[in-house]
Amino acid sequence: MALKILGISGGSKNGANDAMCREALMGAQESGADIEFIRLLDIDLKPCTGCIACVNNMMSGGNGDCVIKDDFKWLEEKILDADGIVWAMPIFEKGSPGVMHVVQDRMFGPTHDPGMSIVSTEIAKKTGGPGPDRRKMRARPMSFISIGGSDWNTRVSCDMNMLSMAAGWKTIDDLVFPWSKSIILDDNAVEKCHTVGRNIAGAAADFENAEYKGDPGCCPNCHSRNFYLGADGKAICVICGIIGDIVFKNGQYSFTFPAEQMEHAHNLIPGKMIHMQDIGKYEGRLAEQKKTPEFKERVGKYKDFIQASKPEK
Repeated sequence: MALKILGISGGSKNGANDAMCREALMGAQESGADIEFIRLLDIDLKPCTGCIACVNNMMSGGNGDCVIKDDFKWLEEKILDADGIVWAMPIFEKGSPGVMHVVQDRMFGPTHDPGMSIVSTEIAKKTGGPGPDRRKMRARPMSFISIGGSDWNTRVSCDMNMLSMAAGWKTIDDLVFPWSKSIILDDNAVEKCHTVGRNIAGAAADFENAEYKGDPGCCPNCHSRNFYLGADGKAICVICGIIGDIVFKNGQYSFTFPAEQMEHAHNLIPGKMIHMQDIGKYEGRLAEQKKTPEFKERVGKYKDFIQASKPEK
Protein backbone atom coordinates (compact mmCIF):
# COMPACT_ATOMS: atom_id res chain seq x y z
CA MET A 1 0.00 0.00 0.00
CA ALA A 2 1.31 3.43 -0.93
CA LEU A 3 2.08 5.93 1.80
CA LYS A 4 -0.48 8.69 2.24
CA ILE A 5 0.50 12.37 2.36
CA LEU A 6 -2.14 14.84 3.48
CA GLY A 7 -2.03 18.49 2.44
CA ILE A 8 -3.90 20.99 4.63
CA SER A 9 -4.40 24.61 3.58
CA GLY A 10 -5.66 27.42 5.79
CA GLY A 11 -5.91 30.05 3.07
CA SER A 12 -8.62 31.46 0.86
CA LYS A 13 -10.14 29.22 -1.79
CA ASN A 14 -7.79 28.68 -4.75
CA GLY A 15 -5.41 31.26 -3.36
CA ALA A 16 -1.64 31.12 -2.84
CA ASN A 17 -1.79 28.69 0.09
CA ASP A 18 -4.07 26.27 -1.73
CA ALA A 19 -1.77 26.46 -4.75
CA MET A 20 1.49 25.79 -2.89
CA CYS A 21 -0.10 23.02 -0.82
CA ARG A 22 -1.19 21.38 -4.07
CA GLU A 23 2.30 21.94 -5.51
CA ALA A 24 3.80 20.05 -2.57
CA LEU A 25 1.26 17.26 -3.09
CA MET A 26 2.34 17.04 -6.72
CA GLY A 27 5.88 16.40 -5.51
CA ALA A 28 4.66 13.77 -3.06
CA GLN A 29 2.60 12.06 -5.74
CA GLU A 30 5.59 11.98 -8.08
CA SER A 31 7.45 10.17 -5.30
CA GLY A 32 4.82 7.43 -5.25
CA ALA A 33 2.56 8.62 -2.41
CA ASP A 34 -1.21 8.71 -2.35
CA ILE A 35 -2.39 12.24 -1.66
CA GLU A 36 -5.37 14.08 -0.22
CA PHE A 37 -6.09 17.81 0.08
CA ILE A 38 -8.16 19.58 2.76
CA ARG A 39 -9.12 23.23 3.12
CA LEU A 40 -9.71 24.14 6.76
CA LEU A 41 -12.16 26.90 5.83
CA ASP A 42 -14.41 24.31 4.15
CA ILE A 43 -15.12 22.48 7.40
CA ASP A 44 -16.86 23.35 10.65
CA LEU A 45 -14.30 23.64 13.45
CA LYS A 46 -15.34 25.22 16.72
CA PRO A 47 -12.76 26.50 19.23
CA CYS A 48 -11.75 24.46 22.25
CA THR A 49 -13.72 25.51 25.34
CA GLY A 50 -11.19 24.23 27.86
CA CYS A 51 -13.79 21.93 29.42
CA ILE A 52 -11.13 19.17 29.79
CA ALA A 53 -13.76 16.46 29.31
CA CYS A 54 -11.31 14.79 26.93
CA VAL A 55 -8.53 14.77 29.54
CA ASN A 56 -10.80 13.48 32.30
CA ASN A 57 -11.97 10.71 29.98
CA MET A 58 -8.41 9.63 29.18
CA MET A 59 -7.45 9.71 32.84
CA SER A 60 -10.24 7.19 33.40
CA GLY A 61 -8.96 4.89 30.68
CA GLY A 62 -11.14 6.26 27.90
CA ASN A 63 -10.22 7.34 24.38
CA GLY A 64 -10.42 11.09 25.04
CA ASP A 65 -12.84 11.92 22.23
CA CYS A 66 -13.88 15.57 22.11
CA VAL A 67 -17.46 16.31 23.16
CA ILE A 68 -17.89 19.28 20.80
CA LYS A 69 -20.14 18.43 17.86
CA ASP A 70 -18.58 19.63 14.60
CA ASP A 71 -16.27 18.27 11.88
CA PHE A 72 -13.30 17.73 14.17
CA LYS A 73 -13.65 13.93 14.37
CA TRP A 74 -13.56 13.77 10.56
CA LEU A 75 -10.37 15.89 10.46
CA GLU A 76 -8.80 13.87 13.27
CA GLU A 77 -9.34 10.64 11.32
CA LYS A 78 -7.73 12.15 8.23
CA ILE A 79 -4.68 13.30 10.20
CA LEU A 80 -4.23 10.06 12.15
CA ASP A 81 -4.61 8.05 8.95
CA ALA A 82 -1.88 10.01 7.15
CA ASP A 83 1.80 9.04 6.97
CA GLY A 84 2.88 12.67 6.64
CA ILE A 85 1.30 16.13 6.52
CA VAL A 86 2.08 19.34 4.66
CA TRP A 87 0.53 22.48 6.17
CA ALA A 88 0.23 25.65 4.07
CA MET A 89 -0.91 28.74 5.97
CA PRO A 90 -1.19 32.47 5.38
CA ILE A 91 0.74 34.71 7.76
CA PHE A 92 -1.55 36.89 9.90
CA GLU A 93 0.16 39.58 12.02
CA LYS A 94 3.51 37.73 12.08
CA GLY A 95 1.95 34.38 12.96
CA SER A 96 -0.44 31.68 11.80
CA PRO A 97 -4.18 32.38 11.32
CA GLY A 98 -6.86 31.73 13.90
CA VAL A 99 -8.08 28.56 12.20
CA MET A 100 -4.62 27.06 12.68
CA HIS A 101 -4.77 27.79 16.40
CA VAL A 102 -8.18 26.14 16.59
CA VAL A 103 -6.66 23.01 15.03
CA GLN A 104 -3.70 23.21 17.41
CA ASP A 105 -5.94 23.44 20.47
CA ARG A 106 -8.27 20.66 19.33
CA MET A 107 -5.93 18.25 17.50
CA PHE A 108 -2.58 18.89 19.15
CA GLY A 109 -3.64 19.47 22.72
CA PRO A 110 -3.09 17.12 25.67
CA THR A 111 -5.16 14.20 24.37
CA HIS A 112 -2.93 13.85 21.31
CA ASP A 113 0.31 14.22 23.23
CA PRO A 114 2.19 10.88 23.26
CA GLY A 115 3.07 11.38 26.93
CA MET A 116 -0.61 11.59 27.84
CA SER A 117 -1.34 8.56 25.66
CA ILE A 118 1.33 6.50 27.44
CA VAL A 119 -0.14 7.32 30.85
CA SER A 120 -3.72 6.77 29.65
CA THR A 121 -2.82 3.39 28.16
CA GLU A 122 -1.55 2.21 31.54
CA ILE A 123 -4.72 3.45 33.23
CA ALA A 124 -6.85 1.64 30.64
CA LYS A 125 -5.10 -1.65 31.47
CA LYS A 126 -6.37 -1.29 35.05
CA THR A 127 -9.85 0.04 34.31
CA GLY A 128 -10.63 -2.08 31.27
CA GLY A 129 -11.37 1.04 29.23
CA PRO A 130 -10.60 1.36 25.51
CA GLY A 131 -7.67 3.68 26.08
CA PRO A 132 -6.37 6.16 23.50
CA ASP A 133 -6.15 5.50 19.79
CA ARG A 134 -2.74 3.88 19.25
CA ARG A 135 -2.22 6.07 16.18
CA LYS A 136 -1.75 9.04 18.50
CA MET A 137 1.56 7.58 19.69
CA ARG A 138 2.99 7.10 16.21
CA ALA A 139 5.43 9.84 15.20
CA ARG A 140 5.23 11.06 11.60
CA PRO A 141 6.85 13.76 9.47
CA MET A 142 5.35 17.23 9.07
CA SER A 143 6.30 20.11 6.80
CA PHE A 144 5.22 23.74 6.88
CA ILE A 145 4.74 26.38 4.21
CA SER A 146 3.93 29.90 5.43
CA ILE A 147 3.01 32.59 2.90
CA GLY A 148 2.90 36.27 3.80
CA GLY A 149 1.93 39.50 2.10
CA SER A 150 4.68 41.48 3.86
CA ASP A 151 7.85 40.97 5.89
CA TRP A 152 5.93 40.62 9.17
CA ASN A 153 6.65 36.93 9.72
CA THR A 154 8.88 36.46 12.76
CA ARG A 155 6.44 34.32 14.78
CA VAL A 156 4.87 32.05 12.18
CA SER A 157 7.58 29.38 12.19
CA CYS A 158 7.19 29.04 15.95
CA ASP A 159 3.40 28.75 15.62
CA MET A 160 3.68 26.03 12.99
CA ASN A 161 6.34 24.00 14.78
CA MET A 162 4.22 23.88 17.92
CA LEU A 163 2.26 21.17 16.09
CA SER A 164 5.34 18.96 15.78
CA MET A 165 6.34 19.71 19.38
CA ALA A 166 2.96 18.78 20.85
CA ALA A 167 2.50 15.60 18.83
CA GLY A 168 6.13 14.49 19.09
CA TRP A 169 6.32 14.41 15.29
CA LYS A 170 9.35 15.38 13.19
CA THR A 171 9.58 18.59 11.17
CA ILE A 172 11.14 17.99 7.75
CA ASP A 173 10.74 21.37 6.00
CA ASP A 174 9.76 24.78 7.33
CA LEU A 175 9.49 27.40 4.58
CA VAL A 176 8.54 31.03 5.21
CA PHE A 177 7.84 33.23 2.18
CA PRO A 178 7.52 37.02 2.80
CA TRP A 179 6.00 39.36 0.21
CA SER A 180 4.60 36.33 -1.62
CA LYS A 181 0.94 36.79 -2.46
CA SER A 182 1.96 36.25 -6.10
CA ILE A 183 4.06 33.19 -5.23
CA ILE A 184 2.58 31.15 -8.08
CA LEU A 185 4.63 33.33 -10.48
CA ASP A 186 7.87 32.77 -8.56
CA ASP A 187 9.41 29.67 -10.16
CA ASN A 188 12.07 29.32 -7.48
CA ALA A 189 9.51 29.40 -4.67
CA VAL A 190 7.22 27.00 -6.52
CA GLU A 191 10.08 24.54 -6.95
CA LYS A 192 10.87 24.77 -3.22
CA CYS A 193 7.27 23.87 -2.40
CA HIS A 194 7.41 21.01 -4.89
CA THR A 195 10.53 19.74 -3.13
CA VAL A 196 8.67 19.85 0.19
CA GLY A 197 6.37 17.17 -1.19
CA ARG A 198 9.22 14.98 -2.37
CA ASN A 199 11.02 15.40 0.94
CA ILE A 200 8.06 14.48 3.12
CA ALA A 201 7.24 11.44 0.97
CA GLY A 202 10.83 10.30 1.41
CA ALA A 203 10.70 10.96 5.15
CA ALA A 204 7.48 8.96 5.51
CA ALA A 205 9.03 6.05 3.61
CA ASP A 206 12.10 5.94 5.89
CA PHE A 207 11.05 7.78 9.03
CA GLU A 208 13.79 6.41 11.29
CA ASN A 209 16.44 8.04 9.10
CA ALA A 210 14.44 11.14 8.19
CA GLU A 211 16.25 14.41 8.80
CA TYR A 212 15.28 18.06 9.02
CA LYS A 213 15.95 19.78 5.70
CA GLY A 214 15.00 23.38 6.47
CA ASP A 215 16.87 26.43 7.68
CA PRO A 216 19.19 25.27 10.51
CA GLY A 217 17.77 27.91 12.85
CA CYS A 218 19.43 28.48 16.21
CA CYS A 219 18.27 25.71 18.58
CA PRO A 220 20.17 22.51 17.73
CA ASN A 221 17.27 20.40 18.99
CA CYS A 222 14.21 21.90 17.27
CA HIS A 223 15.82 24.53 14.98
CA SER A 224 13.80 27.37 16.50
CA ARG A 225 14.81 31.03 16.21
CA ASN A 226 12.33 32.11 18.87
CA PHE A 227 13.58 32.45 22.46
CA TYR A 228 12.24 33.81 25.74
CA LEU A 229 14.92 35.82 27.53
CA GLY A 230 14.61 35.51 31.30
CA ALA A 231 15.57 38.05 33.94
CA ASP A 232 18.38 35.69 35.00
CA GLY A 233 20.07 36.09 31.62
CA LYS A 234 19.14 32.59 30.51
CA ALA A 235 17.32 31.88 27.26
CA ILE A 236 14.43 29.43 26.87
CA CYS A 237 13.64 27.96 23.46
CA VAL A 238 10.00 28.83 22.90
CA ILE A 239 9.30 25.58 21.05
CA CYS A 240 11.15 22.82 22.91
CA GLY A 241 11.64 24.60 26.25
CA ILE A 242 15.37 23.90 26.62
CA ILE A 243 17.14 26.41 28.88
CA GLY A 244 20.58 27.68 27.93
CA ASP A 245 22.56 30.66 26.64
CA ILE A 246 22.48 32.67 23.43
CA VAL A 247 26.07 33.08 22.23
CA PHE A 248 27.28 35.46 19.51
CA LYS A 249 30.56 34.35 17.97
CA ASN A 250 32.21 34.85 14.58
CA GLY A 251 29.26 36.86 13.38
CA GLN A 252 26.68 34.20 14.22
CA TYR A 253 24.27 33.42 17.04
CA SER A 254 24.15 29.96 18.58
CA PHE A 255 22.23 28.38 21.44
CA THR A 256 24.19 26.32 23.96
CA PHE A 257 22.83 24.33 26.89
CA PRO A 258 23.85 21.59 29.36
CA ALA A 259 23.44 18.07 27.96
CA GLU A 260 20.97 17.15 30.72
CA GLN A 261 18.53 19.73 29.35
CA MET A 262 17.71 17.31 26.52
CA GLU A 263 15.86 15.17 29.06
CA HIS A 264 13.50 18.10 29.58
CA ALA A 265 12.88 18.90 25.90
CA HIS A 266 9.15 19.29 25.34
CA ASN A 267 9.23 17.56 21.96
CA LEU A 268 10.80 14.36 23.32
CA ILE A 269 9.18 11.61 25.40
CA PRO A 270 11.31 12.13 28.58
CA GLY A 271 10.34 15.81 28.66
CA LYS A 272 6.71 15.00 28.02
CA MET A 273 6.66 12.52 30.90
CA ILE A 274 8.11 15.17 33.23
CA HIS A 275 5.36 17.50 32.01
CA MET A 276 2.75 14.83 32.75
CA GLN A 277 4.06 14.41 36.29
CA ASP A 278 3.93 18.17 36.88
CA ILE A 279 0.38 18.42 35.53
CA GLY A 280 -0.73 15.50 37.70
CA LYS A 281 0.71 17.19 40.78
CA TYR A 282 -0.93 20.56 40.24
CA GLU A 283 -4.24 19.25 38.90
CA GLY A 284 -4.47 17.07 41.98
CA ARG A 285 -3.85 20.08 44.18
CA LEU A 286 -6.52 22.07 42.34
CA ALA A 287 -9.04 19.23 42.72
CA GLU A 288 -8.55 19.32 46.50
CA GLN A 289 -8.76 23.11 46.62
CA LYS A 290 -12.08 23.07 44.76
CA LYS A 291 -13.59 21.12 47.65
CA THR A 292 -12.82 23.83 50.18
CA PRO A 293 -15.36 26.49 51.33
CA GLU A 294 -12.80 29.24 50.62
CA PHE A 295 -12.46 28.25 46.96
CA LYS A 296 -16.22 28.03 46.48
CA GLU A 297 -16.70 31.38 48.19
CA ARG A 298 -14.16 33.09 45.92
CA VAL A 299 -15.64 31.58 42.77
CA GLY A 300 -19.08 32.74 43.87
CA LYS A 301 -17.83 36.28 44.50
CA TYR A 302 -16.61 36.67 40.92
CA LYS A 303 -19.61 34.90 39.44
CA ASP A 304 -22.03 37.18 41.29
CA PHE A 305 -20.08 40.39 40.60
CA ILE A 306 -20.96 40.80 36.93
CA GLN A 307 -22.56 38.75 34.17
CA ALA A 308 -21.26 38.48 30.60
CA SER A 309 -22.90 40.62 27.93
CA LYS A 310 -24.40 38.79 24.97
CA PRO A 311 -25.92 39.97 21.69
CA GLU A 312 -29.69 39.84 21.47
CA LYS A 313 -30.99 36.99 19.31
